[in-house]
Amino acid sequence: MPPKPRRPARSADPAAILWAPWRYAYLVAARPRGRPRCIFCYRQLSLAGRRQRLILYGDAHALVMLNRYPYNNGHLMVAPRRHVADLALLSGAERAALDRLIVHAVAQLREVMRPAGFNIGANLGRVAGAGIADHLHWHIVPRWDGDTNFMPAIGATRVISQHLAQCFELLAPRFKAIETALS
Repeated sequence: MPPKPRRPARSADPAAILWAPWRYAYLVAARPRGRPRCIFCYRQLSLAGRRQRLILYGDAHALVMLNRYPYNNGHLMVAPRRHVADLALLSGAERAALDRLIVHAVAQLREVMRPAGFNIGANLGRVAGAGIADHLHWHIVPRWDGDTNFMPAIGATRVISQHLAQCFELLAPRFKAIETALS
């Protein structure tokens, strides 16, 4: 009789493993066979294409998009249009565009969603937590007093109270308006 397979040891931390099988379809679509596709890289897109990819704004140097797997409502990502992984490789125009977009994104989120604060940052490299390490991007996460609850602590699950499509429709007109201001 063959030996019984060993079960992995249970962790004392219930949040140690988070099964998220719904993300598999996204990961497979983002990395088709052959050359991997980057979620931040795109040519010209129709309005429907921008909505599907959750891109709120894009110009020659940078873009703003909703995070498909947000930490909180209104979680945005700001990235250079050029596929680049190193801060030192950004041009002055790209750095200026990214800075302007981060400032404008915070202003729009503050006005529309009225958060109490923000987490803003970039994870440089896979070991630093970057899910997409070969294309620089900054996260802008609105935060509210009391926005944490028991679900992350005991259920290893985040609760997002607004559908991404609703969030897109709420923010899209704001970014359309800044398109002329930034050009």
